[in-house]
Amino acid sequence: MSHVGVPRGTARKRRSLALLTTGVLTLPVLAGCTSDDSGTTAAAAPQDIAVTARNLVAAGGRATWAIDAVPATLNAFQADADSATTRITGALLPTLFPLDAQGRPQLDTDYLKSAKVVEREPKQVVLYRLNQRAVWSDGRAIEASDFVAQWRALNGKDSAYWTARNAGYERIEKIERGNDAQEVRVTFAKPYADWRSLFSPLYPKEVTGTPGTFNDGARTTLKATAGPFRLRGVDPETGEVTLDRNPRWWGSPAKLDTLVFRAVKPQDRTQALTEGKIDVADIDAAAAHRIVQAARDKGGNGQPLAQGPGSGSGPAAALRSWAEAHGSDETVAAAAQAAREKNRAAAEAYAAEQSKLRAYVVRKSLEPAYTQLALNGESGPLADDRVRRAVARALNRQELADTVLKPLGLPAAPLGSHVALAGQPAYKDSSGALGGHDADEARALLADAGWTREGAVKKPDGTKAGGEAGKKGEKDKDAAGKDDKAATPGKQGEPDDNKPVTGTDTGTGTDGGSKPDDNKPDDNKPGDRNGPRNAPQALAPASAAAFHSAALLRQAGRLAGTGTSEDAAAKVAGQDKRTGGATGAYAPAGTAAPAQAPDARRGPLGKDGKTLTLRFVLPSGPGSEPLRAVGNKISAMLDSIGIGTSITKVADDSYFKDHIASGDYDLALYSWPATAYPATDDRPIFAKPVPATDGSLLVEQNYTRVGTDHIDQLFDQAAAELDEGAARDLMKQADARIWAAAGSIPLYQRPQLVATNKKLANVGAFGFGAPHYQDIGFKMPQSAGAPAGKKK
Repeated sequence: MSHVGVPRGTARKRRSLALLTTGVLTLPVLAGCTSDDSGTTAAAAPQDIAVTARNLVAAGGRATWAIDAVPATLNAFQADADSATTRITGALLPTLFPLDAQGRPQLDTDYLKSAKVVEREPKQVVLYRLNQRAVWSDGRAIEASDFVAQWRALNGKDSAYWTARNAGYERIEKIERGNDAQEVRVTFAKPYADWRSLFSPLYPKEVTGTPGTFNDGARTTLKATAGPFRLRGVDPETGEVTLDRNPRWWGSPAKLDTLVFRAVKPQDRTQALTEGKIDVADIDAAAAHRIVQAARDKGGNGQPLAQGPGSGSGPAAALRSWAEAHGSDETVAAAAQAAREKNRAAAEAYAAEQSKLRAYVVRKSLEPAYTQLALNGESGPLADDRVRRAVARALNRQELADTVLKPLGLPAAPLGSHVALAGQPAYKDSSGALGGHDADEARALLADAGWTREGAVKKPDGTKAGGEAGKKGEKDKDAAGKDDKAATPGKQGEPDDNKPVTGTDTGTGTDGGSKPDDNKPDDNKPGDRNGPRNAPQALAPASAAAFHSAALLRQAGRLAGTGTSEDAAAKVAGQDKRTGGATGAYAPAGTAAPAQAPDARRGPLGKDGKTLTLRFVLPSGPGSEPLRAVGNKISAMLDSIGIGTSITKVADDSYFKDHIASGDYDLALYSWPATAYPATDDRPIFAKPVPATDGSLLVEQNYTRVGTDHIDQLFDQAAAELDEGAARDLMKQADARIWAAAGSIPLYQRPQLVATNKKLANVGAFGFGAPHYQDIGFKMPQSAGAPAGKKK
């Protein structure tokens, strides 16, 4: 997957940039957590990696693992690092705290004997005790100087280093050698809760010691490594990165002789599997279905396969085809014979491919990433939080999860958190801060924001809206009524050009569709109350909206365990006293929508004669069908409450860079990777945008442009909180407020579908967990003989 870029002006780079660049664009498919009113941790799906004891894994052999492309760099801290960089360096370099299956960082005893906070006052001090056997592949011991060089390269003080991220390193004050060569003492200028995220991967000082070696010396080679494998070479021509067993590795030796990472595009992986070119590959649902079907349907005894060419032909069709091929009409017979031969050849080729696919099995689990609906709150209708909340309340997230996950046989449950996934200690369902699926409440929010059915009716010039029209005399009312009749859509002589574009598809690979501001109202006044006779008046007092906002924030406070939120505006009480105020008109729970006539629930909504239409941007590339299916369902759900959508399909390579990051969308679907360090990694995703000196908006990685000062404060407090329980509580509070702001609506976790050679052990769908590369290998044969490892 290609690098998708980061917008200019980003002040802070996310620690897991490689995950970002792939996680955003990889198509979503999977969920595994459950909504829970009590906020307890939901169950996570287990890893599926064919766990096998090392004594049952043969020594030797070569395995080939598919990656999207040969990485542009092997330096994980550079901007063009990607998922392939992460995968390859994981087998070559130290990761001091790899994640376990529950997404928790665990000390790796191959590199560390211990690591802990030994002082908190006056400053935080972490003492690392290195494994004395740990050495680089050139024989030099891993030592404090490697830590020092990496800190200086990444702390942001020397602009000569081209770094993409420095989170955490800028908090370090100094690094020193401890009592002996195996001790590294790190002193922080400011407390840092996520200290375990640092120095992973750890590069030798030969790479990080100077800007030149850092910038260019680790792009296609590494001067030294310290993992179970060592780098043999990178060959862009063949698209292969080859690793060999590291003879200086002091831990359990790698079972494989050779591990090859081969560039295979996702759409070409089924063919590569049938040709036996790869042993491990992330695949999509279509490829997974073929592998599963191959195992079930062998087409034996002359019977046709249940899938593929000719599988749908019944006895009657076969008899008709035979009769035409042997009939007296020579022209028809020739055509029928040619068609039969073509179908026979296709069926044989398909059967041969299926036979090859029986050598593989599909491993599946939950991927540590989630898909969200992003609502761009920078301008247009979605700048109004009531409209964003209405969109969120219109979504049946369970139905969306079912659409993607049930066909794969995976747990289908909506995700309840922005900062943790099912099974992680920090997981808590805070979606109640916003509220669940409720179409009536969504309509009420839209009405309160001034979007009504009568507001979609274009008024002739001179017609006043809202209260101004109500102040006129009876004579003016009669005149306005006549004008309204003339403005009714469908009336002869009046063009009906204000219908919403409901689910409109502007084509594949185009950049069509209306801009977010095309339907932006001229002001924020409520819709005209002098609409067609008998039209329902669904507008609520303005104070109700303020009260509803405050109620949501109070809900967020309760869910976070802090009581009433200080985010609630103090002016609400005063507003309630104004004329027309309606205290509690929109209570946080159990509130019915304003009474409406039966036909008021259908048809487009609008304001000042302009319909409420949102531009929905989706990728058009192969493999994105599940994402587009979810998008179509969302469009239908919004249409049911009067919100139109203009669907624009764009090329995958421009989807994120030219649309999401640049803000050229109203609605979009994309994914974020999960993390064990949300206070660090998720901070830029939900940071409140700030104006730049040139008038632009600095959004960091908050592409929804929705944020608050309080959310930022909670992230900052969590990052500095050394008590793990207290830090998790702060993140749960932040998550509740992110839900209430309604800029990002998590939908479901993505699936992880991996095709693996049936003979391979300890590899597959790892979920959160980091691979143990030294344990991957071919299972020993049941009977005596050569190891099952194969050469390619």
